[in-house]
Amino acid sequence: MIRTITLLTAAAASLAACAPERQVSGRALFDGYCVSCHGASGRGDGPGAAGLAHPPADLTQIAARNGGSFPMVRVMSVIDGYTRRGDRASVMPELGAALQEGPVVLYDAGDGVATPTPANLVALAEYVRGLQR
Repeated sequence: MIRTITLLTAAAASLAACAPERQVSGRALFDGYCVSCHGASGRGDGPGAAGLAHPPADLTQIAARNGGSFPMVRVMSVIDGYTRRGDRASVMPELGAALQEGPVVLYDAGDGVATPTPANLVALAEYVRGLQR
């Protein structure tokens, strides 16, 4: 699978050159938004998990549940909340609005189409990819 992440425009690149570089940390985003329910290891054993009607997903098994392939676009869609809109049974918050802060990158999911995507969303999903066992 080909993954390409680039700045959205040349203008954005020149603006970024003038400003101090801001590193997007998937781990920091995970710690801030996900650890309370999914736990530090991503296994669904966070301190907030006990009070939930449905246990949080074990994020370390996403690739295993998908034949060994990590479904990056689907994971980003779940994190964003797009695939869960209107699902009143889901207790996971829709993080799309929160993750829109910051830079936008062009993300190619391997289909040759570079889609403007919040860098924070890509960084968080990449961190979750790194949790796979």
